[in-house]
Amino acid sequence: MSERRAARQAAEAAEAAAAAPIDAPKRKRKRPFLVALIASLGSLVGIAAVVAVVASVFVGGLARSYDAGKDVIADPFPTGSRPAPSAGAQNILLIGSDSRSNYNPDGDHQKLDIGGRSDTLMLAHVPADRTGVYLMSIMRDSWVDVPGHGMAKMNAAYAWGGVPLTVQTVERLLDVRIDHVAEIDFEGFKDMTDALGGVTVDSPKAFEARGHTYAAGANRLDGDAALAFVRERYSFADADYTRVQNQQAFMRGILDGVLSKGTITNPGRIQDFVTVTSKYLSVDEGLTFQTLVGLGWSLRDVRPSDLSTFTMPTAGTGTSPDGQSIVNVNTLAVQSLSQALRSDDVPEWLQENPQ
Repeated sequence: MSERRAARQAAEAAEAAAAAPIDAPKRKRKRPFLVALIASLGSLVGIAAVVAVVASVFVGGLARSYDAGKDVIADPFPTGSRPAPSAGAQNILLIGSDSRSNYNPDGDHQKLDIGGRSDTLMLAHVPADRTGVYLMSIMRDSWVDVPGHGMAKMNAAYAWGGVPLTVQTVERLLDVRIDHVAEIDFEGFKDMTDALGGVTVDSPKAFEARGHTYAAGANRLDGDAALAFVRERYSFADADYTRVQNQQAFMRGILDGVLSKGTITNPGRIQDFVTVTSKYLSVDEGLTFQTLVGLGWSLRDVRPSDLSTFTMPTAGTGTSPDGQSIVNVNTLAVQSLSQALRSDDVPEWLQENPQ
């Protein structure tokens, strides 16, 4: 009995062993994981490649839009002696005018299209450490020395000699070199605003102009309202003083719009902004799309709050010897500002000369 029981138990054990699943070697379990990992990495590399191609095509499209739309200003910089270049910093002259103009290639500063005016003049100072941007307005009625013409209003330089004479006048006034210059037609302000879906500006006071009403404080503007906002001066007792504040507010609104999530995540809006801006833009030959991209990348950590706006120091209004209403320049303050620009120390100057 005991032998038959032992045999039966052995047979049952053999059957159980045969029915049980056989464990695969550990390396067999790892093989499917490695295959999946390699496949996943391949997919990620493929996605990265696609993203790179798409980004390259998009940036290339922006470059083509910029190059196709903009004009290049012939000989915008004066010849002969000029201030020394800044070490690492950049000074960019921004001109808002009635129309982009062409000038006599012989260099005698004779305008070929009469009637253009420069109503907006700003100097953008980008420090060498790229921690911010300093945007200074130069009032159009500032009484300054225009080379070859003597004392006159600042905007007379543009009327007499366009961009080249304007650059020369600013360089002589501030004793700093202008590295780049960009001129934009005022109509561009309107289309730039609409391309961003509107801009928000902070108006220092309430007023009405050209059929638009503006409240003191924040105002959301479309293109037509923005253009009227930057051009109006007759509504203010101090005329150009408030107008330059409004122009600074508009530039801040544009920067806010460009850096907003609604823009940087919207390729179509970026494309529209570049296209309409370049259509109204004239720049020096060196201000290429690649130059702008490089400058933008160097300023990648700058936020709208890092933009500081101010006005070149003045000494009140007055009357010129020939009876014009003018804005007197604060000579001593401008001399210290000039030193701050050359030494790339504008923040300290602003602390000592608050506005």
